[in-house]
Amino acid sequence: MPDTPHDVIDTLVGIMPGTPLDAIRARRPEARRHAQASYDGLLVPGDPGGVSLPERFAIAAFVAGLHGEPQTGAFYAEGLRSSGASDRLSAAIAAQVAAARAVGPYGSYPAGPLSAEDQAGPVHRVAEGARAELGARLAAALEHVHMLVLHPRDAAPASLQAMLDAGWSTTDIVVISQLVSFLSFQIRVVAGLRVLAGRPA
Repeated sequence: MPDTPHDVIDTLVGIMPGTPLDAIRARRPEARRHAQASYDGLLVPGDPGGVSLPERFAIAAFVAGLHGEPQTGAFYAEGLRSSGASDRLSAAIAAQVAAARAVGPYGSYPAGPLSAEDQAGPVHRVAEGARAELGARLAAALEHVHMLVLHPRDAAPASLQAMLDAGWSTTDIVVISQLVSFLSFQIRVVAGLRVLAGRPA
């Protein structure tokens, strides 16, 4: 089981008690508490159910990598190792981050005024050799996660069916999608607080 900081966002930003950023976060105690509760519930639940802890941290490290957040990525990569994952799996996830990273977001809107914002982009497919390393379940999950992060407008039943075919249950898919959503929130909060940390007092 990975060690869980008292407050992961504070840890990722480097916020110390009594500092101006600590005071800013203290203004929203419920938001602070629920952000940590979301981390606890999604990354280190008492009963992980159908999505194991190594799978959760593998997905988290992949998502952080897609967002280009090296410090957050390193945090979740360490969590992956601490969760009992093998060095080979950790290396395979790092390789997938390198292969899948792109700018995004991509996708197409239904025909209409927003179609002017359509943008084509790569769809990540895990290569056969890497698929054997990751296993069918995790390979399908990474492809699904890539769609959620970089192709949010292109959600389609085929993506969900691929997850079911790989052995994930509908509950597992909901958990993984919630995990991706939470991480997108957490990464943005951390980035914003780091910007504030860089401002002169």
